[in-house]
Formats: sequence, C-alpha cells, structure tokens
Amino acid sequence: MHAVSEKAVDEPTLADLLDLEEIDRDLYRANLVFDDPLPLYGGQVAAQALAAAGRTVAEDRLPHSLHGYFLRPGDATRPTIFHVDRDRDGGSYSARRVVAVQNGEVIFNMSASFHRREEGVDREAHPERPEGDPEQLPGGGMPRLFSMQGALPRQPYPDGQWPTRFWARCKLELPDNPLIHACVLTYLSDISSGVAAFGNEEASASSSLDHAVWFHRPGRLDDWVHMDLVPQSVAGGRGWYTGTVRTRDGVLLASLAQECLFRNRRR
Repeated sequence: MHAVSEKAVDEPTLADLLDLEEIDRDLYRANLVFDDPLPLYGGQVAAQALAAAGRTVAEDRLPHSLHGYFLRPGDATRPTIFHVDRDRDGGSYSARRVVAVQNGEVIFNMSASFHRREEGVDREAHPERPEGDPEQLPGGGMPRLFSMQGALPRQPYPDGQWPTRFWARCKLELPDNPLIHACVLTYLSDISSGVAAFGNEEASASSSLDHAVWFHRPGRLDDWVHMDLVPQSVAGGRGWYTGTVRTRDGVLLASLAQECLFRNRRR
C-alpha cells in the first residue's frame, strides 16, 4: 500500500471531513485529523461511514435508513479506515455494511440501505410547523461541529443538561448531491441528547450506544432545519429518545432514534 500523509488543517470544514480517500475497492480512509480532548464525535464517524457506503451504490439510489453501533471511543488525531460490504443490489434497493477501524480495532459499524426514488403517496400523520424564525432567534453554538450554525427556540425542558430543540444549518454552500446532504444530516443527528431532559445532580446522559436514522424526503442542509429530540425512557443505565428533522416549512425530512449511556455521576 502506498504511503499517504494525514491531512491536518488549522480550521477544518465539513467538506474536508467528508472528503474520503479511496485506497482500494470498497476501502476508504478519512485523513482529516485534528486535536480534540474528547473522544471522536459519533456523528462524524457515522456521516463518513454513510459517505463511504454511498460511494458504492448507483447514483440514483439514496439512503433511506441507517443503523449504527458505537463500539469503542474514536480518536480525532488518527485517520479512520472504512470497509464497505456490498450485501445486496436488488431492483430498487441496495444494502451495505460498513466497519470503521482505528489502530486495528473496530470503533463503529453501520448497516445502511439505499433506495431508488419512487413516485407515490406523500403524506404525514402529524404535520407540524416548527416554532420561530431561526434568523430572529438567539444564536446557539454547535459545539464540536464544523461549518454548522445554530439558533435556539423556546425549550420544552429548560432545566435539561443541553438543548433538545434547535435550528441548524451548514454554513457551506453544499453541492446539489442528495447523498452529501444526507451525510450532513447524519453528522448533525448525533448532537445533544433527548434524554438530557432527565439529567440531574445524581445521573446524566453520556456516550452514544446505537443510533438510527430514517430519511423520508430529500432536503437541503445548507438551509435551516429544525431538530426536536424527545425523551422516551431511562432504565438500566441506558436512555432512549426519538427525534425529528424538519424544514422551515415543516416538511419531515428524517426521523431518528438513539440509545445512550445514562449513569449515576461519579463522585
């Protein structure tokens, strides 16, 4: 294998993060490295895994769902290798599995399914228009996220550890490539935690365990989207929440669900 230098930049962008190097058939490397005192952000490795899987399917097939497991803490100062298995290519659907490796160990795995777009019924059981104009709301930081801007509406759980409802958009002008927008949505989808609303002085949410996203409709992530995370359950050291991602007009782009650690604080 030929030697390739790691890519370290002073101010990384989301475009740098999704720029994967193809080192062999179905084998990709994310060369962007940077200093981060915390473990590798889960949304980053999930977005890169989806980008790798998407490179192996026909252009007319877009992701409709992904299911991932976070197995070990990643390291932002090391490149990540992604190996894609082409499980099946059917008449309308393509199934892929992706394993992310650092230092010879698996840190994340993902199953992703891609679908050739079909025309048909387009309805939603509970349509909802998000509250507030993101351009008029107080800015909300997007900690650890490159090239993302946030805005904070009224919070349903004002005493929670972190916001569970917010607006976000990518500050870069993204290409007209639905796969890239799906990867940016995936990057965003792991931020904050719905079960932050259950946190208190005794216990709190922490690392993600498993994560799922269902992509219902294509949308642009360089325009504002509204993310709403809803706590559902905390038990046995784990918390589970669901969430939605909508456009300014209330169109449901994606739904998500995540389970994370929820443990008593160390004293």
